[in-house]
Amino acid sequence: MRLMVSGGGTGGHIYPALALIERLKQLDPTTEVLYVGTHRGLENKIVPAANISFKTIRIQGFKRSLSLDNFKTIYLFLKSVHDAKKMVRDFKPDVVLGTGGYVSGAVLYAAARLHVPTVIHEQNSVVGVTNKFLSRFVNEIAISFEAARDQFPIDKVTMTGNPRAQQVASTVSDFSWNELGLDEQKPTMLIFGGSQGAPKINASVVAAIPEFNKRDYQIVFATGQKRFEQVNQQLQQVAVEKNIVIRPYISNMPEMLPKVAVIVGRAGATSIAEITALGIPSILIPSPYVTANHQVKNAQALVDQQAAEMITEDQLNGKSLVAAADTLMQNEKLRTKMASAAKQMGMVDSADRLIELLKKAQEDNL
Repeated sequence: MRLMVSGGGTGGHIYPALALIERLKQLDPTTEVLYVGTHRGLENKIVPAANISFKTIRIQGFKRSLSLDNFKTIYLFLKSVHDAKKMVRDFKPDVVLGTGGYVSGAVLYAAARLHVPTVIHEQNSVVGVTNKFLSRFVNEIAISFEAARDQFPIDKVTMTGNPRAQQVASTVSDFSWNELGLDEQKPTMLIFGGSQGAPKINASVVAAIPEFNKRDYQIVFATGQKRFEQVNQQLQQVAVEKNIVIRPYISNMPEMLPKVAVIVGRAGATSIAEITALGIPSILIPSPYVTANHQVKNAQALVDQQAAEMITEDQLNGKSLVAAADTLMQNEKLRTKMASAAKQMGMVDSADRLIELLKKAQEDNL
């Protein structure tokens, strides 16, 4: 298969695409892939590092307020569609996949105009602007949450789940808590606010540490690389006991996750895919700084199935964090019940399902 992929801006659009590409190459080593992104997005670093052919086009998003900049956006979109058409003609893909972000809008629209089979993948429960626009032109639409189904033309929609889930579920790990100086036999909670860290989460953990010091369970707290020194300064006058490990970033997250008793973190699409694939009880703290508040809706999908607890950021502080942590970490039966509920929501064959949808789009176009 010759596959063109486009998606960028955030890791939530990029990592599902990389997981799909990895699985596709496992199934068919002759697969050829071209990834189209922007020079400013995270994909500019992440995709080439994965040894995937990468090209860029220039594009930007619309301002939500009246702005002369939007005229430039229109110009760039039209130019990017022209550039994308040339890439499609040169690469001659069998099918083109879009995973979100402004760049995928131009690439998928260009491919559709050239009558090349097209598929979009929506990771969140609330449909993004780009995928909503593209839904009128593409052949197939893959979703990760049932809540997204009625936001698209119903006859095009297939539930596939998020390819990241299959990638994480298939990871073989021999990780031990001993590597961090912790007790292998004690339940361990991971607190992680994203690669850059989340200020409110970090502040709440700092406030909670005097109480966490007294607990029999263990905590691994990833502050985010940018905020590690700030957290250390805040903790200069606070004792941190041996049951707590603080790191700027977890580089081996896929290997660590299967050992985690409870995870505390954001409710982005990639995180949800990992949590449900592995069946990890979670305390979700949705980011309030995302479009259409979609992380709250992502989290609510798990809460409704009794697979997670949720603390909204306006309710988050040291006291509420300790209370939620104690509820789960001191009740093994509840953790087991939540883990089962989370795993039932996970779609561990999600990459395979999306690959089948790509093949369907290709075959229907023959």
